[in-house]
Amino acid sequence: MNKRLLQIGALAVAAFGAMAFAFGGWAVVTVDDLPQAFTVGQPTTIAFSIRQHGVKLLDGLRPTLVAEDEKGGTAEVTASATANGEGHYVAALTVPRPGKWSVTINTSFLNNRTKLYAIPAITAGQRVRDVDSPADLGQRLFVAKGCVGCHVHGAVSGYTAMNVGPNLTPKRYQADYLAKLLVDPSIARTAGQQNQMPKLGLKPAEITALVAFINADRQVSSR
Repeated sequence: MNKRLLQIGALAVAAFGAMAFAFGGWAVVTVDDLPQAFTVGQPTTIAFSIRQHGVKLLDGLRPTLVAEDEKGGTAEVTASATANGEGHYVAALTVPRPGKWSVTINTSFLNNRTKLYAIPAITAGQRVRDVDSPADLGQRLFVAKGCVGCHVHGAVSGYTAMNVGPNLTPKRYQADYLAKLLVDPSIARTAGQQNQMPKLGLKPAEITALVAFINADRQVSSR
């Protein structure tokens, strides 16, 4: 096969990938409860939903989770997820040593995957040393809850958003309004708008953290 044919083949693969995304080939992962830490040698349950276009729950997938030691001292740990409700899956990961572990959720829906921020692993009885500020936790949740699939934010790098929602980098919102929007996104629905953020069932502490992250140090007063 000559160089010209290889170039044509590469272009065809790229075009197919672009078409797949254009015709519904992208999905968003929403983790139910982001683990604060792993306990070495003990299984940690990670449950999550997968939504096509961030909206439609996807059944019949075979997701897998891969955890990698950030220092590279241990081979990766894998776990298969099982279905547990409409578009909902659950897996258990057991890491063999302390450190920081990076977890990737492979959805099995084309090549869609989500890499979570690193999660520390501690020994049984040990306490987590570093406690995230609300804004730092919000940054982690921005990825884990799937916000990064639809919104660009300059503080979160290395992810490809589909830009179906507003670029949140420069945005600052009245805090009470943003909290209500995260509870019920339909309050901001525009007539005729096709893209609708789903209700994610966020907990009050998660909403507080996401508001702190999105508004950063210029949080708008509720007064």
